[in-house]
Amino acid sequence: MKRIHFGNLTGKSRWIMILLSIIGLLLILNGMFEYLVFENPKTNKYLNAIGFLIVFGINSQMFWYRNYVQWNKRGIFIRIKSFLGKNITFKDIKSYELSNKILTLKLTYGNKIEIDLNHIVETDALKLHDIISKNTMARNV
Repeated sequence: MKRIHFGNLTGKSRWIMILLSIIGLLLILNGMFEYLVFENPKTNKYLNAIGFLIVFGINSQMFWYRNYVQWNKRGIFIRIKSFLGKNITFKDIKSYELSNKILTLKLTYGNKIEIDLNHIVETDALKLHDIISKNTMARNV
Protein backbone atom coordinates (compact mmCIF):
# COMPACT_ATOMS: atom_id res chain seq x y z
CA MET A 1 0.00 0.00 0.00
CA LYS A 2 1.25 3.43 -0.96
CA ARG A 3 1.07 6.64 1.03
CA ILE A 4 -0.02 10.09 -0.11
CA HIS A 5 2.24 13.05 0.57
CA PHE A 6 0.10 15.98 1.73
CA GLY A 7 1.28 19.56 1.28
CA ASN A 8 -0.78 22.22 3.03
CA LEU A 9 -0.26 25.68 1.56
CA THR A 10 -1.64 27.50 4.58
CA GLY A 11 -0.13 28.24 7.94
CA LYS A 12 3.47 27.94 9.00
CA SER A 13 4.70 25.87 6.05
CA ARG A 14 3.48 28.54 3.62
CA TRP A 15 5.61 31.21 5.27
CA ILE A 16 8.67 28.97 5.27
CA MET A 17 8.26 28.40 1.51
CA ILE A 18 7.82 32.12 0.89
CA LEU A 19 10.95 32.90 2.92
CA LEU A 20 13.01 30.28 1.06
CA SER A 21 11.74 31.61 -2.29
CA ILE A 22 12.73 35.17 -1.38
CA ILE A 23 16.19 34.01 -0.28
CA GLY A 24 16.60 32.07 -3.53
CA LEU A 25 15.52 35.05 -5.64
CA LEU A 26 17.86 37.39 -3.75
CA LEU A 27 20.76 35.01 -4.38
CA ILE A 28 19.87 34.87 -8.09
CA LEU A 29 19.71 38.67 -8.32
CA ASN A 30 23.01 39.05 -6.49
CA GLY A 31 24.61 36.53 -8.82
CA MET A 32 23.31 38.34 -11.90
CA PHE A 33 24.00 41.95 -10.97
CA GLU A 34 26.80 41.46 -8.39
CA TYR A 35 25.47 43.84 -5.73
CA LEU A 36 27.90 42.38 -3.21
CA VAL A 37 31.51 42.20 -4.38
CA PHE A 38 33.54 39.28 -3.06
CA GLU A 39 37.27 38.68 -3.14
CA ASN A 40 36.83 35.51 -5.15
CA PRO A 41 35.04 36.32 -8.44
CA LYS A 42 33.43 32.85 -8.59
CA THR A 43 31.51 33.41 -5.34
CA ASN A 44 28.70 35.26 -7.14
CA LYS A 45 28.37 32.37 -9.60
CA TYR A 46 28.10 29.89 -6.72
CA LEU A 47 25.50 32.03 -4.97
CA ASN A 48 23.56 32.29 -8.24
CA ALA A 49 23.61 28.50 -8.62
CA ILE A 50 22.49 27.99 -5.00
CA GLY A 51 19.61 30.43 -5.58
CA PHE A 52 18.50 28.52 -8.68
CA LEU A 53 18.68 25.22 -6.77
CA ILE A 54 16.52 26.61 -3.95
CA VAL A 55 13.86 27.92 -6.33
CA PHE A 56 13.95 24.71 -8.41
CA GLY A 57 13.61 22.56 -5.29
CA ILE A 58 10.55 24.45 -4.10
CA ASN A 59 8.82 24.45 -7.49
CA SER A 60 9.56 20.80 -8.29
CA GLN A 61 8.26 19.45 -4.99
CA MET A 62 5.10 18.03 -6.55
CA PHE A 63 7.17 15.79 -8.85
CA TRP A 64 9.11 14.16 -5.99
CA TYR A 65 6.19 11.94 -4.99
CA ARG A 66 4.04 9.62 -7.07
CA ASN A 67 0.97 10.35 -4.93
CA TYR A 68 0.75 14.01 -3.96
CA VAL A 69 -2.04 16.27 -2.70
CA GLN A 70 -1.60 19.98 -2.15
CA TRP A 71 -4.33 22.35 -1.01
CA ASN A 72 -5.16 25.76 0.37
CA LYS A 73 -8.47 27.44 1.18
CA ARG A 74 -9.36 27.99 -2.50
CA GLY A 75 -8.53 24.70 -4.18
CA ILE A 76 -6.80 21.36 -4.26
CA PHE A 77 -4.24 19.71 -6.52
CA ILE A 78 -4.55 15.92 -6.64
CA ARG A 79 -1.87 13.79 -8.30
CA ILE A 80 -2.50 10.08 -7.79
CA LYS A 81 -0.76 7.51 -10.04
CA SER A 82 -0.10 10.03 -12.84
CA PHE A 83 2.56 12.46 -14.01
CA LEU A 84 0.17 15.39 -14.24
CA GLY A 85 -2.59 15.89 -11.70
CA LYS A 86 -5.93 17.63 -11.45
CA ASN A 87 -6.29 21.15 -10.13
CA ILE A 88 -9.78 21.67 -8.71
CA THR A 89 -11.28 24.69 -6.98
CA PHE A 90 -13.43 23.85 -3.99
CA LYS A 91 -16.32 26.03 -5.16
CA ASP A 92 -16.65 23.91 -8.32
CA ILE A 93 -17.29 20.69 -6.39
CA LYS A 94 -21.05 19.99 -6.24
CA SER A 95 -20.84 16.61 -4.52
CA TYR A 96 -18.26 14.05 -3.47
CA GLU A 97 -18.30 10.43 -2.43
CA LEU A 98 -15.79 7.88 -1.20
CA SER A 99 -16.99 4.33 -1.71
CA ASN A 100 -15.06 1.13 -2.41
CA LYS A 101 -11.83 3.15 -2.33
CA ILE A 102 -12.94 5.29 -5.29
CA LEU A 103 -13.27 9.02 -4.72
CA THR A 104 -15.90 10.51 -7.01
CA LEU A 105 -16.09 14.27 -7.46
CA LYS A 106 -18.99 15.81 -9.38
CA LEU A 107 -18.17 19.30 -10.59
CA THR A 108 -20.34 22.30 -11.45
CA TYR A 109 -20.41 21.86 -15.22
CA GLY A 110 -21.35 18.20 -15.16
CA ASN A 111 -17.80 16.88 -15.15
CA LYS A 112 -17.14 13.82 -13.06
CA ILE A 113 -13.71 12.93 -11.72
CA GLU A 114 -13.08 9.46 -10.35
CA ILE A 115 -9.87 8.84 -8.44
CA ASP A 116 -8.92 5.22 -7.76
CA LEU A 117 -7.52 4.87 -4.25
CA ASN A 118 -7.19 1.06 -4.17
CA HIS A 119 -3.43 1.16 -3.77
CA ILE A 120 -3.54 3.91 -1.10
CA VAL A 121 -3.43 3.40 2.67
CA GLU A 122 -6.91 3.72 4.21
CA THR A 123 -5.94 6.56 6.57
CA ASP A 124 -4.60 8.66 3.68
CA ALA A 125 -7.77 8.08 1.64
CA LEU A 126 -9.87 9.20 4.60
CA LYS A 127 -7.64 12.25 5.12
CA LEU A 128 -8.15 13.25 1.47
CA HIS A 129 -11.90 12.85 1.92
CA ASP A 130 -11.78 14.96 5.11
CA ILE A 131 -9.84 17.74 3.35
CA ILE A 132 -12.48 17.90 0.64
CA SER A 133 -15.37 17.78 3.12
CA LYS A 134 -13.92 20.55 5.32
CA ASN A 135 -13.23 22.94 2.46
CA THR A 136 -16.29 22.54 0.25
CA MET A 137 -19.85 23.62 0.66
CA ALA A 138 -20.89 20.53 -1.32
CA ARG A 139 -22.86 17.68 0.05
CA ASN A 140 -21.51 14.21 0.58
CA VAL A 141 -23.50 11.72 -1.49
